Amino acid sequence: MSVLIFIDHTEGQIKKTSLEALSYGAALGKSMGVPAEGILLGTVGEDLSTLGKYGIQKIHQVSSESLNQLDSEQFIRIISTVAASSGATVIVLSHTNTGRAIAPGLSAQLKAGLVTGATSLPDLTHGFQVKKNVFSGKAFCTVAIKTPLKIISLNPNTYPVVVGEGTAEIISENIALTPSATQIKSVSMVSGEIPLTEAEIVVSGGRGMKGPENWGPLEELAKLLHAATACSRPVADAGWRPHHEHVGQTGIAIAPNLYIAIGISGAIQHLAGVNRSKVIVVINKDPEAPFFKSADYGMVGDAFEILPKLIAAVKKLKGVA
Repeated sequence: MSVLIFIDHTEGQIKKTSLEALSYGAALGKSMGVPAEGILLGTVGEDLSTLGKYGIQKIHQVSSESLNQLDSEQFIRIISTVAASSGATVIVLSHTNTGRAIAPGLSAQLKAGLVTGATSLPDLTHGFQVKKNVFSGKAFCTVAIKTPLKIISLNPNTYPVVVGEGTAEIISENIALTPSATQIKSVSMVSGEIPLTEAEIVVSGGRGMKGPENWGPLEELAKLLHAATACSRPVADAGWRPHHEHVGQTGIAIAPNLYIAIGISGAIQHLAGVNRSKVIVVINKDPEAPFFKSADYGMVGDAFEILPKLIAAVKKLKGVA
C-alpha cells in the first residue's frame, strides 16, 4: 500500500504545485500509515533524490524526453501501470491543466473514485471523505470515496509546501512507450512570466485601465511585488491583454495569497475565478462597484492617481531607487 503522487514539470523545472502535492501526499500517507511515493514522467534538470525532503520515500521515473510534453494517453497508461506495481491505494495530482487532462482518464482506467479540486486533507475518521469547492467556489462539499483505489486532485495554493529532511530512492521504470492516437504537432509556451496558477501575488487590470497603452504602471507594480499579471474578460476580448491572462469563471481560476484588482467592477463571473484568494485588494473610482463587497481592503479613487503612489510606497519599502 502507498500514496502515489504525480510530479509535474515544465522546461526542466518541477512546478510549485507539484511540491504542494508532494507535501499533501506525504501528510496523507503518514495519516494512513503507508509510504508516500512520487512518479515523474520525462526529464528534469535537478537531482530528484532531493525531493525526499518533502516527505516521500521513492520516485518512479520514466526518463524519456518524449514525455516532457503532456501526452494524456501515455501518461494515463504509465501512471496506471506504476500504481498497480507499487500497490498504490491513493493517487494525488495537482488540479492544474495537466491534472484535469489525466485525472478523469485515470479514474475510468482504474475504476477509481475521483475528487477534483480538493482543499484539505481527507477526513479518515468516517471512511475517506474529501472537502472540495463547489458552485464556482461559493460553497464547499464533502465527498466520500468508497472505491479501493482513490484519486485526488489538489487545488493549487490550498496546501503549504512542507520542507523537512531526507532523500528519495529513484526507481527507473522500464515501461515501453506506444504510439498515441493523438500526435502533438507543435507547442507554444509563454516564457519569462510567473504562471498564474502558481503565483502567490497577482496584479490584475480591467476596463478601468482605459486601454492597453496604460498597462505600464500595473506591470511595474507586478514586477516590484514579484507578481503575475492578469486581466478581466472584457480586457482580453478587446485584445488589450493576451487571453492567457484572463482570470474568472470563463478564464483561469486562481487562489493567490494576494489579489490586487485595479479598475475591475467585480462582476460575479470574474469573482467566481478569484474568490479563493486569501486577501483581495480593490482599487476602483466607483464606490458602488460590486467588488468592494468581496474585498478585504478597498481604495476608492482614480487608478491613475493611486498606482504611482502605490508604486512609490513599494519602492520605498524595498529600498528601490
